[in-house]
Amino acid sequence: MEQERSGTIGIVVVAAGRGERAGASVEGPKQYRRIGGKPVIWHTLKRFLEWPKSGPVVVVIHPEDHGLLEAAISDLACSDSLVVVEGGATRQASVLNGLRALHDRGIQHVMIQDGVRPFVDASLLERIAAELETGKPAVLPAIPVSDTIKRGDTSGVVTATVPRTDLYAAQTPQSFHYETILAAHERAANEQAVDFTDDASIAEWADIPVQLVAGSIDNVKLTVKRDIAMADEKLKASALPDVRTGNGYDVHQLEPGDGVTLCGIFIPHDQKLKGHSDADVALHALTDALLATCGAGDIGDHFPPSDMQWKGAPSRIFLEHAARVVRGAGGTIMNADISLIAEEPKIGPHRQAMREKLAEILDISLDRCSVKATTNEKIGFVGRGEGIAAIATATVAFRGAD
Repeated sequence: MEQERSGTIGIVVVAAGRGERAGASVEGPKQYRRIGGKPVIWHTLKRFLEWPKSGPVVVVIHPEDHGLLEAAISDLACSDSLVVVEGGATRQASVLNGLRALHDRGIQHVMIQDGVRPFVDASLLERIAAELETGKPAVLPAIPVSDTIKRGDTSGVVTATVPRTDLYAAQTPQSFHYETILAAHERAANEQAVDFTDDASIAEWADIPVQLVAGSIDNVKLTVKRDIAMADEKLKASALPDVRTGNGYDVHQLEPGDGVTLCGIFIPHDQKLKGHSDADVALHALTDALLATCGAGDIGDHFPPSDMQWKGAPSRIFLEHAARVVRGAGGTIMNADISLIAEEPKIGPHRQAMREKLAEILDISLDRCSVKATTNEKIGFVGRGEGIAAIATATVAFRGAD
């Protein structure tokens, strides 16, 4: 059942073409070909369904494509709010059918989008909407032409170089005051003026001023088979996680005491670790490792030893902070690994409790937490029992590029 949308800008997504230039495919016309695991039209519609200013969204399809569309958007959130209409013999006729479907739906503006431009983004939509809100009757997203343009004759001989100053490549969504563009389309249909290649051309023909707005180089139209292959690769690459590894090292001196805290677990011992906080060398190393995955400095930057508020503080505070920093940067903690180097106390009896404490502090599963221990074979200050060292490695997955 169609559901009402609260946005104020009507959307017409034109997807009625056959896409001959893209070649034949068992998936159907190019708007139903899969890129990044989903049909092209799925990606295009998703951009508008997620945009808060979208009002009713009309998708114009070929009369034979109802089954293809239904299958393409079966798992698309809010797809039950779509208005589906059939297209005409030409793109121009299909757009007019889409515009008519928005009649009496309480909208003031409309955006007309090619169904095979799946990379339109919210920032472009906002730029267009801002111009519409100033009262512009027509807004055209476009990018300046950067290639040298040649004019040739029918035999393929260059006749002129066209100055590219003030030349722009038009994109969609081409956007308008709704009643104004509807009237222009109706007039063009009545007068059988059908040689227009886009909706801005109809506006120009009807003496409607068209305002240029900066387009997006990513907002490409998928026309030929190679375009679809490149779009597929782009989406697959962006879906891959950005996996980063950070390392941390810390060491603290031992002095007479009643026990040491390692990985948040207190172990009775005849010595303690000397430090400004509770001197948990393991959590300090892991804190540095996590901060390293997003270039956020080290523990001393966030908790300087000169600050007395951290005197005797439990080191889980530092690790919890590092985890928040990582997650705030879009990271997911995948693994935490700590190697403790100490002659005493024995780590083995406490290792499981240490792993459980790490899992609790980081809010990750136990199988993602590892604690190991070794001695220094009586070599160096650790080997002489003068201190305990820790090496930590953190693995964090960040979202892929948008």
